[in-house]
Amino acid sequence: MPFPPESPCLSIAIARLNIPEANHFAIWVVQAPFQRGYVHNDHVWPETLSKTWQAWLEVFSPESLPAIPIGIPQLTLASAPNIHPVSQSGTKINRTSRLMQNMGIQLWQWLFQGEIAYSLHQSQGIAIGQESPLRVRLDIREPELIALPWEIIQPGVALPAFSLSREILLSRTTSDVNSLHSQPPSQFLNILLVIGESTPQGKSSTANSNQPLVPSKLELEEEAAQLTEVLKACNVKNSNTPRVNSTIPCRVDTLIQPTPKELISYLDQKTYNVLFYAGHGIPGPDGGWLFLAPETTLNGTELAQILVRNGVRLAVFNACWGAQPATDRLSSSQVQAIPRSSLAEVLIHHGVPAVLGMRDEIADQEALSFIQVFAQSLTEGMLIDQAVAVARQQLLTLYRFNQPAWTLPVLYMHPEFNGQLVQVFDELVTQLPTNSPTWMSSYTSRAFLRSQHDNNQVWPILSGTITVGRSQENDVVILERWVSQKHAEIFCRCLPNKEVEPTYFLRDISRFGTLIYQSGSWQRIHRDELVIQSGTLLKFGSSQGQAFEFMIEITEDSS
Repeated sequence: MPFPPESPCLSIAIARLNIPEANHFAIWVVQAPFQRGYVHNDHVWPETLSKTWQAWLEVFSPESLPAIPIGIPQLTLASAPNIHPVSQSGTKINRTSRLMQNMGIQLWQWLFQGEIAYSLHQSQGIAIGQESPLRVRLDIREPELIALPWEIIQPGVALPAFSLSREILLSRTTSDVNSLHSQPPSQFLNILLVIGESTPQGKSSTANSNQPLVPSKLELEEEAAQLTEVLKACNVKNSNTPRVNSTIPCRVDTLIQPTPKELISYLDQKTYNVLFYAGHGIPGPDGGWLFLAPETTLNGTELAQILVRNGVRLAVFNACWGAQPATDRLSSSQVQAIPRSSLAEVLIHHGVPAVLGMRDEIADQEALSFIQVFAQSLTEGMLIDQAVAVARQQLLTLYRFNQPAWTLPVLYMHPEFNGQLVQVFDELVTQLPTNSPTWMSSYTSRAFLRSQHDNNQVWPILSGTITVGRSQENDVVILERWVSQKHAEIFCRCLPNKEVEPTYFLRDISRFGTLIYQSGSWQRIHRDELVIQSGTLLKFGSSQGQAFEFMIEITEDSS
């Protein structure tokens, strides 16, 4: 059962302090579900954590070392801090497992200290009280810290990592972004699957050099076929599994090694809410490069213009280093990360609501395993960050805790986006019985709300009333921050008189009111009730919100 999109959110920012002392960082809460949760701490980056990180790089990323937060001598795994070296049974813990656990605990201990820990615990309590997961979003503003595997943070031994917990939905975000365009969730999952070049020629193999890379060859066509098959299978309902909500209808179009012009044409001609890219990518200053076809590349800034203009809500990259910043080599021994340069950050910065990329190199079978479960979870109506957590659990199960596969997917979410990609509707709708002795028998009224943004979105008023608000319990769900959980009602009143036509009223019960277009201007009503006529334009909460038109069609019953 998907979680409601209005889950409590704790957003934490990390930035380096501009002071003479090196490696001092500010950590503060920029969003919390309670007023006293907006706190901050200043921390020094510890040398022990740098040593553990260096050991991680040598074990898990020997051929693609990212920038190191603190310049320290090269270390071996044996020099990493040795915590909990023996299990309760006395059996030696695998060294890679110990390194994985050690890194996660140390990152958690550094991040959640003092007041930050208090804000987390209080936020978790609020989420538990609301029977909802807690969203935790990390805004890492220091580029040299982005490459770290924050997805593995865990409170302690034998406790799950945040990114694996059912009670926590972990993602990253970025500040100073363009605002999202008001766009309600779709009723369908429309995916454009783009197959890029499998093996760019004449490239070098060093991830952090200024030279491009030579990726290993992937069987991209086979991967696309498997993914398409998974999505098609999700549209077939399992009769042995009773569900309240139906599976989301899904369409998958495949585009193999397109030119940028062909990609733009596809996105302009049809409506897609998801872009899957399967191919190769490398880091670069403007979001890196995607290899679409031989001698044809597209950088992140160029791709962002296409996706934002066409309303793509989620971009998924089955490619290496999509969440990795580019680097400048200052000298033979010093590398510096470039701010806001990863593909994921660039797309979010330009206004793409959600981006899923890989922190490092990922094997083709690992990526396919993740994408299959992730896509299937989306067709079941899960929120994006919830679907990522489920797919990450699959990676850990298949490829083990002590291997890096489950740590590689990195989800970035726009700070204004709640993760709802598609709208799930109940299969059963309560209907008025036929031949019912009711005053509705004299006049058949067809009233409805219609979106001015998309004329295909129509909400019929089936039983004489309709509710509007941000909560999923409403008939019309508007996911805008100025819309109240239960914002307004539109209902019908009619005397039991055959000569009297039904009259519809709008009742505002919101915090910020409802705007009605009358006499050539928008007028606000608040905590009030008034008659509305067919053709009335409405906005809920703010003049910046999307507009709706109230319509009535009345035909007299000849019987």
